[in-house]
Amino acid sequence: MPKYEAIIGLETHIQLNTITKIFCACKADSWEDPPNTNICPVCTGLPGVLPVLNKAVVQKAVLLAAAMHAEVQPLSYFDRKNYFYPDLPKGYQISQYDMPLARRGYLDLPMSAGYIRRINIQKLHIEEDAGKTKNMDGLRLIDFNRCGVPLIEMVTAPDLRSSDEAAQYIIRLRQLLRWLDVSEANMEKGHLRIDANVSIRHSGTDHFNPKTEIKNVNSIVAVRDAIQTEIERQIREVDAGNRIEAWTLEWDEDSAKLNLMRTKETEADYRYFREPDLLPIQIDAAWQDAILAELPELPLDRRARFIDQYGLPEYDADILTGERSLSDYFESAAAAYGGDPKRLSNWLMNDVLRMINELDVPAGDLRLTPAHLAEILIMVDAGTLNTSTGKSLLDTVQKTGRAPGEIVQVEGLSQVSDEDAIRSICSQVVSENPQQVETYRSGKTGLIGWFIGQAMKKSGGKADPQLVRKILEELLS
Repeated sequence: MPKYEAIIGLETHIQLNTITKIFCACKADSWEDPPNTNICPVCTGLPGVLPVLNKAVVQKAVLLAAAMHAEVQPLSYFDRKNYFYPDLPKGYQISQYDMPLARRGYLDLPMSAGYIRRINIQKLHIEEDAGKTKNMDGLRLIDFNRCGVPLIEMVTAPDLRSSDEAAQYIIRLRQLLRWLDVSEANMEKGHLRIDANVSIRHSGTDHFNPKTEIKNVNSIVAVRDAIQTEIERQIREVDAGNRIEAWTLEWDEDSAKLNLMRTKETEADYRYFREPDLLPIQIDAAWQDAILAELPELPLDRRARFIDQYGLPEYDADILTGERSLSDYFESAAAAYGGDPKRLSNWLMNDVLRMINELDVPAGDLRLTPAHLAEILIMVDAGTLNTSTGKSLLDTVQKTGRAPGEIVQVEGLSQVSDEDAIRSICSQVVSENPQQVETYRSGKTGLIGWFIGQAMKKSGGKADPQLVRKILEELLS
């Protein structure tokens, strides 16, 4: 047993992909827009304005809460979180405090060897984002575009025990957010931001020691590295007899170092009180049922079903349920194909996924439809096409959008399986390459691959490669 164990909790700020902001009609996603172009009197906190709640924010939050197995509260309130910072023009943030939208819940993490790690959720609440400060040429500039962007803040229990577990939690959470279509979850664009609370204690004990909070981490790798760096720092401090201070730390990715930002605030510092300009959120059973009617099969449930129903290995099921569009693509192709699901999975992961990554599009946007993929596989299985031609046909269908059967017929791509025709081609290859024949017959039988390549080239790639091998081995012997 190691001397110390890490105690880690994560606060995740999730930007919802609504069209407009949480309390006004300004555009919500303004990542690429010029500074201060998507603002209005409401989101910049000018005197006399009143916020109006965006209904879509509540609907997406309820959907996520249900997917996290959380208890949606029938009544929740908005609160003012008071603090003064240049990018918070009102001097307070509209958030939720003691009566949030949802409580409790959990997210299961599939670990190695089929082990499931359950991470509990303490609460899930909605709030508005603040603006953004940027240092440039010795000036501190402020962009208010992000003010009022809708966020969900989700707080885990201190259940994580390593930097790797923390990274796995973020991977699975990001997958779920995209699956539900509640957030783009792009960390580089600030759609998913992570604050990590880290402390250590002697293994076998159950008390909590002072914790530090790590801010400004914008990638999964950075989260893992920052947490691991802080765990190692705290161990060094405790071993040296020093006390861990409740600091707020900033991660510098370039130097891979943690820097002190400030001493950590307490909840009392924010002087929470009820937001007087907004009514409570009331979610009755009928509205909640209408929202949850849109809840799809969740990724881990589908992963388990793919293993059980299709007999796929865990690795394949993990890849195929990484994105919902890819998962739906596989299911549609499997229904049209009717053959070996593992064979379909291999083609999908090796060839179609390469195409998806190169084009940077969701699987559902491919011109190569699931029905097209199934049709090509059926032709390869039937011997109408050889594997090489079938795989090249994938790209042709994607480029043209034409049906595979039509392309095969018009371009004469059908596999040549006539033994006499293939024997004639193989005889030509043998007679034209006496030196290679002599080398083969002297014991260099690995040359058979070269001979097969020459024969396939002469046939325009249409010859049955298994029949080519059989005839060549016969002629060369």
